[in-house]
Amino acid sequence: MERGRIAGAPISWGVSEVDGWGFQLPVERVLEEMSRLGLTATEFGPEGWLPREPATRARTLGEHGLTAVGGFLPVVLHDAGHDPAPELDAFADACVAAGAMVVVLAAATGVTGYDARPELTDEQWRTLCVNLDVLDDRVRARGLSLALHPHVGTVVERAEDVGTVMARSRVALCLDTGHLMAAGVDPLPLAKVHAERVRHVHLKDVDARLATEVHEGSVSFSEAVRGGLFRPLGRGDVDVVGLVTTLEERGYDGWYVLEQDVMLDGDPTGDGPLEDVRTSLAYLEGLAS
Repeated sequence: MERGRIAGAPISWGVSEVDGWGFQLPVERVLEEMSRLGLTATEFGPEGWLPREPATRARTLGEHGLTAVGGFLPVVLHDAGHDPAPELDAFADACVAAGAMVVVLAAATGVTGYDARPELTDEQWRTLCVNLDVLDDRVRARGLSLALHPHVGTVVERAEDVGTVMARSRVALCLDTGHLMAAGVDPLPLAKVHAERVRHVHLKDVDARLATEVHEGSVSFSEAVRGGLFRPLGRGDVDVVGLVTTLEERGYDGWYVLEQDVMLDGDPTGDGPLEDVRTSLAYLEGLAS
């Protein structure tokens, strides 16, 4: 696994699309710290955090020695009365213009936040899977990749949800080790079964005790994040070495995005989130050739 395939993500600095998530650090600080760490690529972060105009967005990243990997797009997919194509098209076009290659799609519930999710009917699952294939075609037509992100608090979260979309659509996966564990899914066996469908990876380490509490419903996702659900790589309970080894042996050649979702209570003094990202980067670099 080459060092040049490691990318950053603004969520590791507490930058999130969720209202009330926490203190949001400014663009300049986050990008400067990514650059200081030697990162050369990043995901976009939430809509509106980077400049919306694609050329300006790409220029802003370039001023810090960064290129765009792609970004996270939550879209309602299960509602037969809602057409997700316009949202997808606008985002994909922005990716093309900014030089990004991956649309990381989440099956949004339609409700703000990630602390609750509906149970879908079979008809809603059919609608969702049809939409996934339609959107995959639209993304491919632009020369991009689409990767569905199983995510806590979305309608594709648990092992059975992932199994449904793997069986009933042709969409590729964004393998997020943290969100999978918080949904009760061990990411390593999933990677072994669906390695050929993995198009993008979000690497998080996880406090397994807190992940179990989220999965069992005794603690909300947001409460667990604030309590330290996600840890620097090598300091939690994810078999990061086993996961990376499995994917590399099976021919995975995409990005490993360093993600440690954090909530900030205010403007951090000292290094703040930078220290945890530095720790994760050093751990992953130890696995890189």
